[in-house]
Amino acid sequence: MQNQSSKFKIKLKDRAYQYSIKVINFIDSLPRDLSNQIIAKQLIRSATSIGANIVEAQASSSKKDFTNFFSYSLKSANETLYWFGLLKDAKKIESPQLEFLLRETNELSKILGSSILTLKGKNRF
Repeated sequence: MQNQSSKFKIKLKDRAYQYSIKVINFIDSLPRDLSNQIIAKQLIRSATSIGANIVEAQASSSKKDFTNFFSYSLKSANETLYWFGLLKDAKKIESPQLEFLLRETNELSKILGSSILTLKGKNRF
């Protein structure tokens, strides 16, 4: 039987995986101008790194390694927010899909940040 922590980790990993698929599909829908191509390369790297680091965290050998991989994942989420923000603010694309991905990136970032604080024993409830 899985404990609450294991269920959370599986749910987060699955959510990040589905998020990566949505980002890939979004990138494939972008117009093919030069700036979009450059941003798309950065975006796919940072967005898919979120889930990859969550997977790495789950295979880590210590709490410190686990926390470090979650920290890398959070950094990737923050970088992804930057690239999505550039697309939005430069008016390169306006779509409900972009708004959804911005919200989902924000939510993943908050989950990761909160998890890191909990792992470090710094959450104040």
